[in-house]
Amino acid sequence: MTIQVGDSLPQVTFRVMTPDGPVAKTTDDLFKGRKVALVAVPGAFTPTCHRNHLPGYVQKLDEIKAKGVDAILVTSVNDVFVLDAWSKSAGAEQIEFLSDGNGDFAKAIGLVMDGSGFGLGLRSQRYSMIVEDGVVKALNVEDAPSKAQISGAENLLKSL
Repeated sequence: MTIQVGDSLPQVTFRVMTPDGPVAKTTDDLFKGRKVALVAVPGAFTPTCHRNHLPGYVQKLDEIKAKGVDAILVTSVNDVFVLDAWSKSAGAEQIEFLSDGNGDFAKAIGLVMDGSGFGLGLRSQRYSMIVEDGVVKALNVEDAPSKAQISGAENLLKSL
């Protein structure tokens, strides 16, 4: 079943890069007591994600935070090392990147995409959500992985 507005996020463990290397962080570690914009992409460095989706969040970071958001988090079914390289390449160091390497989070919230036809395997669908203290307050899911309008930064700002 797909997660809905009003639902609590499931408990999973992500991997995040720190100055000391990869660290495991749970859903509670990342969302408890915070208002967060969570953005999911099918894959780091893929054309739509790299050229169209992430840049909007980098550009609108201050506007989003000015609306009371504590952090912007980006998740993908990529390993933590790829996400770290992508963050640096995109100039997105102020955004937190969450590796959902095995797709556990994407599966738990019912937003998995099968990219096998493109050699990508199972990935996350593209979406954005506002999460307050672990509860989904807004959810914007794209109807196609090649689009980044519904889940883009401009549309997310309207949810705030």
